Amino acid sequence: METQHSLKSEELAAQKTAMIGRSIALLVIAPLITFLATWPGPIFYYVLLVVFLVLGWGSWKVANAKWGKPWHQYVFVTIDFMLMTFALLYPNPFVPLDYPPQFALRYGSFIFYFVLLSGLAYVYQPRLVLWGGISAAASWFVATAWLINLPDTVWRQTDELSVEAALEIIAQPTFINIDVIIQEVVVLLIVSGLLALAVKRSRMIALRQAQLGRERENLGRYFPRKTAKMLAERVDPFSTPSEHDAAVLFADLVGFTTWSNKHSPAETIELLREVHGLLARVVFRNDGTLDKFIGDGMMATFGTPEPSERDASNALAAMIEMLEKFEELKANSNLMQSGNIKLAVGVHYGPIVMGNIGSEERLEFAVLGDTVNVASRLEGATRQVGCRGLASNALIDAVKKESHPESSKHLSKLLHQSPIMLRGLSNKMEALKLQ
Repeated sequence: METQHSLKSEELAAQKTAMIGRSIALLVIAPLITFLATWPGPIFYYVLLVVFLVLGWGSWKVANAKWGKPWHQYVFVTIDFMLMTFALLYPNPFVPLDYPPQFALRYGSFIFYFVLLSGLAYVYQPRLVLWGGISAAASWFVATAWLINLPDTVWRQTDELSVEAALEIIAQPTFINIDVIIQEVVVLLIVSGLLALAVKRSRMIALRQAQLGRERENLGRYFPRKTAKMLAERVDPFSTPSEHDAAVLFADLVGFTTWSNKHSPAETIELLREVHGLLARVVFRNDGTLDKFIGDGMMATFGTPEPSERDASNALAAMIEMLEKFEELKANSNLMQSGNIKLAVGVHYGPIVMGNIGSEERLEFAVLGDTVNVASRLEGATRQVGCRGLASNALIDAVKKESHPESSKHLSKLLHQSPIMLRGLSNKMEALKLQ
């Protein structure tokens, strides 16, 4: 649906461009007519140019209107080619030339149909292009059929005549060469069909580009903008697992289960959306990657898919900002006034393995390793320590090594914590806490 809406916007923008080009072409034709036609002959053509101008902009206005229907464009195209046929074949009432109406076919003006037909290629609608060719062919056929049926029309075939007799017939002002008429109509239909195929191909490309844009936008929901751009440009960025140092952050709502038992499912979803939205914005603001939402919690990484010179600093800044923004949200949220909901965050820095896991049918980008496990357990250890956030000494050492000016401000907010025993580790983990 979003792709179709995006294509519709492109169609309207392209149609406006075509209308501007059409207006410029008409403005160029006007002085040309003034120069070529004998006065007052140009008056007739000026009126037709104005009608063409009104039809063009009227078609665009209707396409933009809420009440506009797709079939309205087909009506405008039909009127366009009917008016073109009238302009090419109807004798100019202001020109004092005593030519029969059949003589208008001698001017080779049929080629102007192709100019009008090419303008339809802008709107990414192959059926409309094909309809334009059919409308032009039908209008030209009906008009020439009317000329052929005039009593003084000469249209006899000249194959069996001598050259002199054939030339004599062709020289008559009322002669119409039916073979040429058929050839013109057939060529017009062939060109409209080929142009419709080209427009169909362009439409498919436009749809694909819109889909790629949406996919890149979706990547932006998980990765920083520069990372999303890198992932969109590479064919298979995670085909080979890679290992490097990165920061991993886990956040979780403490007391959420008790709170949700006292509230409706709609209120539970609303609260989760508020909290998840806040956490995601903080992660992106600090150049992190949103790995996944885990129930009422979240996992984020800093330094994936490619490491930078401030991954640890960004992770520490994200932890502090998350906890501060959460307290602001809690103070202003009616949903969290009841119950004692808290946000707990744990951050660790170390080697991670990054790549695709799963089967050929279902792949998932994953960040794995002891660093992930330790970060998760640090978040859980905030309950036993009685604090909101825990940052491992490994992360703190990396932050100090990165030596970014704003890091000192973040480090000053942390307090000393006695070594913590984490499940699965043989030695106690040293960390700093945010009370």
